Amino acid sequence: MRITVMTLFKETINTLFDYSIMGRARKSGLVELEAVDIRDFANNKHHQVDDYPYGGGAGMLMMAQPVYDCYEHIRSKAEGKSMRILYMTPHGKVWNQQLAEEFSKEENIVILCGHYEGIDQRVIDEIVTDEISIGDFVLTGGELPAVMIADSIIRLLPGVLGKQESFEEESFSDGLLEYYHYTRPAVFRGKEVPPVLLSGNHQKIAEHRRQESLINTYKKRPELLETAKLTHKERTFIEAYAKKVCNENQDML
Repeated sequence: MRITVMTLFKETINTLFDYSIMGRARKSGLVELEAVDIRDFANNKHHQVDDYPYGGGAGMLMMAQPVYDCYEHIRSKAEGKSMRILYMTPHGKVWNQQLAEEFSKEENIVILCGHYEGIDQRVIDEIVTDEISIGDFVLTGGELPAVMIADSIIRLLPGVLGKQESFEEESFSDGLLEYYHYTRPAVFRGKEVPPVLLSGNHQKIAEHRRQESLINTYKKRPELLETAKLTHKERTFIEAYAKKVCNENQDML
């Protein structure tokens, strides 16, 4: 897989790409990562990439020409392979684990980072295949979201994580939040690790973790339970738990 980021802050992207799992995947050749400076494609001596918006308004807007020429440069190196062009914008579809899994199957991904007040809409219409948001808030630029998107994709690639289970049991992989984790010591400030985790009984441990995942989701993101694929037994368990919590709350009134 190859991931290319179109940005005005190439050094920032490259620094983050060398960090942790992304850096190891890059060094081991499991993924190609590149940041391309849009400013290098400005066709004026001052390397200007922004201008005032037509119709007035606050701030500056990134011009279409440098963005398009940067895209053409990247496309020329793609050797005819198809590309998904993601534009980081508050207008976009909110990124989630399912989208990360979808994009992890692509060969060539380009992430376009806006800045200032955004990018001339004409070039967005021309080149972008997917508009993506990381949430209902506004950032100064698309660089941090771009790295977050890349990280969520890269960790799903074969060979990047040590064990397949490392991501298969993570939050959102099955529509639920993950279970809690514990390590040594077995007792910390009077709080004990759940005994079942010390039992060595893998079947009971798996059942405990699944139930803890259901409870954790119920407490923090209950809306996820509406679409999660649960067995009849799991649905019965979480309904009984919810009823118990409701009764306990009533008793406290």
